[in-house]
Amino acid sequence: MPDKTTQPSMDQFIETLAPLHIYPLWKQEGLLIRRPTTEAVPYLWPYGPVRERLMEAGRLISAEEAERRVLILKNPGLNGKPAATARLYAGLQLVLPHEIAPAHYHSASAIRFVVEGSGAFTAVDGERLIMQPGDLVLTPAWSVHDHGNETDTPMIWLDGLDLPLVNGLECSFFQPLDTKAQKLTRSDDESERQYAYGQLRPSWVNWTKNYSPLAKYPWNATERILLDALKDGVAGSPTDGILFEYSNPITGGSVLPTMACYAQLLPPKFHSDAHRHTTSAVYHVVRGSGTTIMDGQRIEWNERDTFALPGWAVHEHINNASEPAMLFSFTDDPALKALGFYQEQSENKQG
Repeated sequence: MPDKTTQPSMDQFIETLAPLHIYPLWKQEGLLIRRPTTEAVPYLWPYGPVRERLMEAGRLISAEEAERRVLILKNPGLNGKPAATARLYAGLQLVLPHEIAPAHYHSASAIRFVVEGSGAFTAVDGERLIMQPGDLVLTPAWSVHDHGNETDTPMIWLDGLDLPLVNGLECSFFQPLDTKAQKLTRSDDESERQYAYGQLRPSWVNWTKNYSPLAKYPWNATERILLDALKDGVAGSPTDGILFEYSNPITGGSVLPTMACYAQLLPPKFHSDAHRHTTSAVYHVVRGSGTTIMDGQRIEWNERDTFALPGWAVHEHINNASEPAMLFSFTDDPALKALGFYQEQSENKQG
């Protein structure tokens, strides 16, 4: 046993450790934490004011000058970090008529969810994906991609990336191409025609990559699935209502190795049970209005708004309207599940 008479020299002992860059575990605070904590807070970005600033940015800088003309959705709890949650980045991107956002690639994976406009494109690894409102477009890690708008109307979409996670792991790479637009090697929306129906897949394609071969998930098909489920009287989940995950048609799993995407319908007069999970999420309102309560804070959302759900926040969704509400979300589910860190817990309803 230590001689207690020597205890007053502990501070002097610790001082001798600094030159060696070592420190006693028994004195270290904040290393072993009893439960998940985050500095991120529940927060909503209303679409109207953000869109106004985005259009003003369009008058001040071109897509080419900016590389990407995006307004980052910064969570006010994260001390200025460019992130919507601790592990997820979100931003709203504008491509004006007859603009090209130059080609590049990076080690972060990205999704695009179209908010406004019709007919612009994202080109991914030689395939142009023609974008309509509500479409989900994937740009997996290392995929060459550029954006273009050959229409006469602006195009706005929600960007979602795993950048905070990739940067935290110190595995970030970025490389612009020498040319503004990449060379096209496939016909427009080719992957959609090959995979989107979900029941057939091309036998001549030996797909071994860790992300979905389907580069665009059209909203018209997604919305039909949601409404058919409502029509059929599907109860769905008590915590999330009618919730479908966008899936990899090869594996049946998530579309990307680090992020999952979901389409969700809250039936009329629906109030979910409360629960929480280690997953964080970014939600975008496709249709309707409602309320999400996160750690006791009420977030009132309307069509085209975006809001952040921090990990381990107790939350519940409410749709008091007589019409269904529809939400799109992307999360860090796959990364947490692959590492064995996913946990979920039911809570008493807080309504």
